[in-house]
Amino acid sequence: MGDVLLVDKVTGQPGDAIELTPLLLVDGTTVTSDADKLSKVSVKAEVVKAAKGPKIVIMKYKNKTGYRKRQGHRQPLTQVKITAIDA
Repeated sequence: MGDVLLVDKVTGQPGDAIELTPLLLVDGTTVTSDADKLSKVSVKAEVVKAAKGPKIVIMKYKNKTGYRKRQGHRQPLTQVKITAIDA
């Protein structure tokens, strides 16, 4: 608890509480990935702020035709703080 993570964009304003779906639960040496057991686990988090990923440059080029195209992309992300894990 208290970890701050970057996840794909989640709807909500900074300060909003959200609930995340667990995919894997690690408790010491035991690892749980069974869907039936994970359905009883809830992860609560708080939206800290919206963020963007690193800039990715996309170049397209065709030889001998003069065709060049440059494009960029930044993935929208959300920074969340884990507040509670209830098992």
